[in-house]
Amino acid sequence: MSRIDSAINIDDLKRIAKRRLPKIIFDFIEGGVEDEVGLRTNAQAFRDIRLVPRYYIDTSKRSQKATLFGREYASPFGIAPTGMAGAFRKDAELFLSQAANDADVPYLMSGASNASMEQGAKLAPRNLWYQIYGAKDRSFQLDLVRRAKDLGLSTIAVTCDVPVSSNRERNRRNGFVRPLRMTLPTILEAMLHPEWVYTYFKNGGLPMLGNWQPYAPNGSTPDQVADVFAAQTPDASQTWRDLEAIRAAWPGKLLLKGVMHPEDARIAMGLGLDGLIVSNHGARQLDNMPSPIDVLPMIRAAVGPDVPLLLDSGVRRGSDIVAALCMGADFVLTGRATLYGATAGGLEGVKKAVSILQREIDLVMGQIGAVTLKDLGPQYLLETVRAEEERRNTGAMLAR
Repeated sequence: MSRIDSAINIDDLKRIAKRRLPKIIFDFIEGGVEDEVGLRTNAQAFRDIRLVPRYYIDTSKRSQKATLFGREYASPFGIAPTGMAGAFRKDAELFLSQAANDADVPYLMSGASNASMEQGAKLAPRNLWYQIYGAKDRSFQLDLVRRAKDLGLSTIAVTCDVPVSSNRERNRRNGFVRPLRMTLPTILEAMLHPEWVYTYFKNGGLPMLGNWQPYAPNGSTPDQVADVFAAQTPDASQTWRDLEAIRAAWPGKLLLKGVMHPEDARIAMGLGLDGLIVSNHGARQLDNMPSPIDVLPMIRAAVGPDVPLLLDSGVRRGSDIVAALCMGADFVLTGRATLYGATAGGLEGVKKAVSILQREIDLVMGQIGAVTLKDLGPQYLLETVRAEEERRNTGAMLAR
């Protein structure tokens, strides 16, 4: 049995990935910002949700098929964008694309991916989405939209939650900055991970940012392309007008990623967007933000029942996905879970991560008495059950 086959949950894949990577690289995946309170907030928010099961319901024919934007997917979750995945394992984004295609779930490729959207679309023509970062030169972001349109992608997501660079202190301490600061302790620790070190140097160091290569001079090195990306993003001057320009240029489904305030949700939907991704960027931007799962009910109330709401950040279990659906999400994205898989075992590892989450969703649905995703809702949440019982008890007392 391979190490990947032995993994029974996402944490197992995380441990395998951690053993494979030097600390400086693994910490880039794992880290948050400043005191990393947000990482704990995201995790604890899911741990605090309690699902109340119903029994003696025939759940022998369970289905977790999900419909989003008129398209049926095999499961109610997809793969969230994770930048620089190719640095953790060569061709990681291509493994993510292939696994999404094979599992029939969407993959939202990062705007800071190493593989290009053109490469990903060859492997997942119906399952690849693309993430847009705002650029100081607006022609770059509009050209990325054009490329996605020419490839026939169905969906793009504009990320709004990176107006400025975040204070990722763990990366700064480790020397994961540009240029990479390799101290002697860092080098010695990295030598404990020979497979990754060999591949890193064999392939010439940090890989190319494939989607940004066309905007650098011909023959540019990965570092020079990264300089172009760093010069263009983040862009603190982006406004709703820029989102309107993307809406005008994009004929497909358009999502806004990073929405955390109900008023922003209302404004976005007023501009003709097709849905929202409630997200705090995996707790990698602002440390003292609430978790997306905690603001989700407010966002749902703000936009009404018919607007497609997706959620990411902090998702590690199938039960997290079920809980988010009960709380009002229509679909869920997970980034680190599948990135652990890609890092640990390439395509096999991503497929393992997806299958783990699918199995957990299936078991939770069977346990709580849900046959299809349409059955999920607030009636399974402890807070809802408690409030309903208090209302019933109060009504019974008044009737006496």
